[in-house]
Amino acid sequence: MARRGYTVVVALGLAFAGAVPALAEDYPEHELHSIVNFRAGTPMDILTRWYGARLSELAGKPVIVENKLGAQGAIATDYVARSKPDGYTFMITPASATLAEVAFIFRRVGFDPVKHFDPVLLMAKSGLVVVVDAKNPVNTIPELTDALRKKPGNGAYGALSNISVVASELYKTKSKLLTNRVLYDGLFENLLDLYGGRTDFTVLDPAAAFEPMRAGKLKVLAVTSAARLGALPNVPTMQEAGLANYDLTPWVGLVVPAGTPQPIIDKLAAWHRQINATDDAKKALLAFGMDPLQGDAAAMAALLKRDIARWARFVKFARIAPI
Repeated sequence: MARRGYTVVVALGLAFAGAVPALAEDYPEHELHSIVNFRAGTPMDILTRWYGARLSELAGKPVIVENKLGAQGAIATDYVARSKPDGYTFMITPASATLAEVAFIFRRVGFDPVKHFDPVLLMAKSGLVVVVDAKNPVNTIPELTDALRKKPGNGAYGALSNISVVASELYKTKSKLLTNRVLYDGLFENLLDLYGGRTDFTVLDPAAAFEPMRAGKLKVLAVTSAARLGALPNVPTMQEAGLANYDLTPWVGLVVPAGTPQPIIDKLAAWHRQINATDDAKKALLAFGMDPLQGDAAAMAALLKRDIARWARFVKFARIAPI
C-alpha cells in the first residue's frame, strides 16, 4: 500500500514538473500589464510604452501600460509586489531609485526590494548631468569649484530629488566645499533660480536638461556616471573632471513579482533582450540620455544588492531624513 502511495506522489510530481514548461509554452494567453511608476508623459512612461509596443509584437498579445502614481514610485512598486506571480504583471523601473533607495527614504514601505521581486534583466543605464546657467563663465568642474570657493558659504546648489542631492553632496565633499542646498518641488522653479543667479549649479536627469540645453539656456559640465553617456559623448565624467571614485549611475531593470515561474522569466528576458539589441532601442534610449545595459537576472540582483548598501550610506551622508 505504501508503495502505491509513493508511486502516486512521484506521478504527481512528474506531472507538475511537466506543467511548468507547458505553462511557459502557452504564455502569454491574454494581455500583459506593464506598470509605470510615474505619470503619463514622463521619460519612464514614454519608454515603457515604447517597449510595450515592441513586446506586443513579439508576444502576440496586447500590452496594457498602467500608470500608478505616488510616493516617488513606491505605489506602483507595491502594486507589482502584491500582484499574482504569473508573468502577466511586470515593471520596467528605475530600480536604482525605486527599489534600492526606497527603503531608506520612507519610514514604512509595504514591500521588500529583494524578497518581493524576481529580477528579469538589466535594461539601461544613465547618469545625471551637472549643469550651470549658460551665461555662467565656468566651463569645467574645476572652474566651478574655484568659482564656488570665492563665494560666501561657497554658493548654493538646487536639487529636485534625493539622487540629485546625493550627487551634489558627493561633489561638495570631494571638493571640500560648504555649498548650501536649496530644495525645489518643480523643475521650473529650480531653473528659474539658476538663471537668476540665486543658485550656482544643479544636477538633473538628462531628459530634463536636454530641452533647455538645446535652447542655449543650460551648459552641462559633467555627467555623474562612471562612463560617458552616448547622448553626450563630449561631456566628461566627474571622475575625468578630477573627482576620484565618483560614480552615480542610475539604471533601469525589469522585475516581476517574486515566485514567477523561471521559464516565464526567461521568456520575458529573451523578448526584452531581443528588443534592446535593435538600433531603434538604442535611439529611443539615447533620446532620454540612456544607454542599453547588458546583464541577466543574476547581474541585476547583484547590482541591486550593491546599491541598497550604497543608499544606506548615502542617506546618512547627504542628511536625507526619511518621510
